[in-house]
Amino acid sequence: MLRASAVCELAGFPTSSLVCEGFVQQAKAVSMGLGMPLPVAHFPGHVAVQNAELLKRNILAVTLGEIISNLTSTPAIARSSAKASEPGPRDIVFEGGYDAVNAYFYKQGWSDGLPIVPPTREKIDALLAYTDRDPDENIGTLLPEKRTATVWSVAVNGVMAGCRPEYMPLLLAMVQAMADPAYGVEHSGATPGGDTLIVVTGPIVRDLGFNFTQGAMRDGFMPNTAIGRFWRLYLRNVAGFRLHENDKGTFGNTWRVIVAENAECLRATGWDSYCVDMGHANGDNTVTIANYTGGNVVATVSGDPRQQMLPYIADAVARQISWQLGFTVGAGRGKLHPLVLLTPILAETFAQAGISRQDVKQYLFEHARISARHFERIMGYWSGLIPELSLAAKVKAGEIPAVFHASDDPDRLVPLAWKPDDFGIVVTGDPLRNNAYVFAPSGLRGYRTSKKIKLPADWQSRIERDRQ
Repeated sequence: MLRASAVCELAGFPTSSLVCEGFVQQAKAVSMGLGMPLPVAHFPGHVAVQNAELLKRNILAVTLGEIISNLTSTPAIARSSAKASEPGPRDIVFEGGYDAVNAYFYKQGWSDGLPIVPPTREKIDALLAYTDRDPDENIGTLLPEKRTATVWSVAVNGVMAGCRPEYMPLLLAMVQAMADPAYGVEHSGATPGGDTLIVVTGPIVRDLGFNFTQGAMRDGFMPNTAIGRFWRLYLRNVAGFRLHENDKGTFGNTWRVIVAENAECLRATGWDSYCVDMGHANGDNTVTIANYTGGNVVATVSGDPRQQMLPYIADAVARQISWQLGFTVGAGRGKLHPLVLLTPILAETFAQAGISRQDVKQYLFEHARISARHFERIMGYWSGLIPELSLAAKVKAGEIPAVFHASDDPDRLVPLAWKPDDFGIVVTGDPLRNNAYVFAPSGLRGYRTSKKIKLPADWQSRIERDRQ
């Protein structure tokens, strides 16, 4: 809303952005990031939980007066005192021992509350040595605070997160994806509180020693853990997402460890890599990011592959998705992309039964469904995200595919997504456990985005040397 107001203000039209009480501080922070005055009129409490009488009373007593004032007076120039006082990229910000450095960084809001590795020039240079790119290269501008992402700042935050120098090419690809407008980094502080899952594919998985077997999403392996932590540190220190400021996650999620694909299983089954869905080739070193509000394990997937295993997984996918259906029929229509992790033994069982990876996606599209009545109830009556939603009307208007209105039966089953390729499949996890995992996507609030990892010319020799 504030970004839309900024466009109007630049065009010479006064605005007054309406925000509920809990978002006033975020509105101020976003206004500073945009570098211009953006008047807001606040509403006491939250509009969604007040009856009509209380709603009217609050609007007349508080909100209306602020709207009139905003539209009839000239606001002062917005200035970001935080950005004005920030040190330069290569300034020495503190000198002292390990404990003192950590205390200082925490006080400044530069750490996540866990101990950081002090980013000394020597350690920063070690990461920079693993890329051919100029340290001052501009990777992109990150909202909401409109800071420039640079190779240098990637190295700094990589050191702080505990990353080894050879992780640098992957860190750069991650930030390149973060800066891609398609991802929508500006939504990283949205109230649903989702967080990014990062999937790595290709030979780099083994080169860097990622865990892609038992406990694939648990901390304990340095690349999975440190690189996952880097993501959230970079969002904090460069994009500007901090709790009680630009990060307004109601409950929030913390950073996730990196998920690495099991390439050996894919070769054995003849399945394509996840990166192929994103436009890459099998065997490419890639990183794919997407924001998810949460997930759930599908334990003990057993029985006949077609009659029991696939139906069980499809049911789990359908149960995981709720308000996210807004990305199917509302803003960003057709942008819902559920993700399913399969352990190798499940992928192998499917392959032996003649079921391809594409067959799994097709099955999920056709069977991970809910009734039209329930779909409209979630979107309209329960959440109020799309009041009085009518799937039939949206099909008639050409806004969504005809499959959402195959008949007038309110109990007809409708899909979660628009097409089979909207479902993502990643093979990883304990090779001997028959489990799956389902993630609920945040749609355009962190849309899946993929980048190829660019390695330095002498990558292989460096890796072999560092292994010794």
